[in-house]
Amino acid sequence: MINSPDTCVDIELYQNDFDLIDSEFIRKIISIFCDQDHGYLCLTNDSTTYAFGQDICNWLSLVHDPIRPQLITALNGKKIIQIDSGTDFVAILTCDGQIYLASGNSIWQTNNNLRLITTGDDRFHMIACGTNYLLLLRRDGHIFAMGDNEYGQITGNLASSYETMVDIGLENIKLITSGYHHCLALTNSNKLYSWGRNENGQLGVGDKNGRKAPSLVLFQINFINNPIKSIVAGGYHSLFLFEDGQIFGCGYLQSANDINVIVPTKLPFENVQNVACANYLNFSMILVQSSQYYVWGEHQKKSWFPPQKLNGQFKSFAAAASMLIELPMTYGLTSTIGVFESKGSILCRSIIQLFNNPKNYDFEFIIGDKRIQTCKSFLQSASAYFFRMFFRNWRQKDSVTIEYYSYDIFYSYIRMLHDGYIRIDINNIAELIDLAHFYDDKQLMEYCQTFIHKNLTQHSIHSLIPLIINYKLDGFDDLYHFIAEKTLPKFCNNLQMANENTLNHFLYWFYNEQTFF
Repeated sequence: MINSPDTCVDIELYQNDFDLIDSEFIRKIISIFCDQDHGYLCLTNDSTTYAFGQDICNWLSLVHDPIRPQLITALNGKKIIQIDSGTDFVAILTCDGQIYLASGNSIWQTNNNLRLITTGDDRFHMIACGTNYLLLLRRDGHIFAMGDNEYGQITGNLASSYETMVDIGLENIKLITSGYHHCLALTNSNKLYSWGRNENGQLGVGDKNGRKAPSLVLFQINFINNPIKSIVAGGYHSLFLFEDGQIFGCGYLQSANDINVIVPTKLPFENVQNVACANYLNFSMILVQSSQYYVWGEHQKKSWFPPQKLNGQFKSFAAAASMLIELPMTYGLTSTIGVFESKGSILCRSIIQLFNNPKNYDFEFIIGDKRIQTCKSFLQSASAYFFRMFFRNWRQKDSVTIEYYSYDIFYSYIRMLHDGYIRIDINNIAELIDLAHFYDDKQLMEYCQTFIHKNLTQHSIHSLIPLIINYKLDGFDDLYHFIAEKTLPKFCNNLQMANENTLNHFLYWFYNEQTFF
């Protein structure tokens, strides 16, 4: 998803709010957006979008039902690629470049409906919401803005504009983000501009004076060969993540002796993979390595200074944030972990009790210092591979050591054989598809292919293409057009940054499949 630090979140994070919703509907959700104050937008696998929550439903003249999310008919059949929110409004960007807006504030002139704010032939690539304004990045790299202009967010001394867009005057832009009242924009040539409110130094321009026109951010390092990977903004601070894993910040950071930093200052972290903060919050999180999350700042009279590591293993920023704030939230629109269910998954209770039951088992899988207990007779009936093994290599054994798969992955697979369910996300798809291939499990392989089809985006394609190639997956004719139209131009522009091995695989595949274009 555009501008979201999370690849996937576990839908179970929201079980307290979703506890009355039919589980069949929950399993259809493939992407989710949660504003902790106003509710949810849920995208399902049949290209429909639903609202859930008192405020968001009121904004759309829908009646909130705690049992049943409400269909947004105006978005039927539209693929949504980004959602962002400000105070009392939410903006939605669809894959055809159109932008819709819903609000509980009459100043946005939505009339309790979904308002299409794009007109004519203009098509947009990205949006970024501030407290009561909206930035819009057109596909040609030009930025526009709508909403409040108290601090120059839509530039100059113009009156606020809630009806028409205002041209910011920047071009060649590839990333935008907004804080509470300040804006940031990154060009394709790695130049960074900021404007708006600046009383805490959040613009990074060397003083605390506001700017009503874009100004160049001052970096005290030479980053010609070290591009900026991500820009994010909190309530009164800004953060900049570089490709080499360094992270800089300015504004109300609460991570240094001087909490108001007026020029971007390096933070004490290396090898940072991603960063997240919300436009209305004063705390930030970073991901270091695979599951180490750190937090600093303050929220609801709680403070984390200096940066503290969060205890526990988290699979997303949304999961990590749930340890810090009372209400759930996502950082933008985020894919959910895919839950796949076989047609015969409603099994009798006695079958379920055969799984990992210390009182009733005759076989163990050993992974490291952990064990998975099960019954030979059931495994023989559930898997052709295990049927062969128990008549050959494992006939006289009561345990076997698994060396090539992690405990979590193998546990999920054996559990799937018992109850018919498995959860797939971008982090486990590679290991699961290899397991499906090794154990010749056609059902699991089908699930993996379905997941790839649903989650093939510009951000995931670099990790999914090798799976399609290595396992010779069928049914991906649409991938070739996707690469030609969306990915190949960007790929070529960044050719010098590509991993040599990945590049060789890509070119080999592209050469052999060029007849599809």
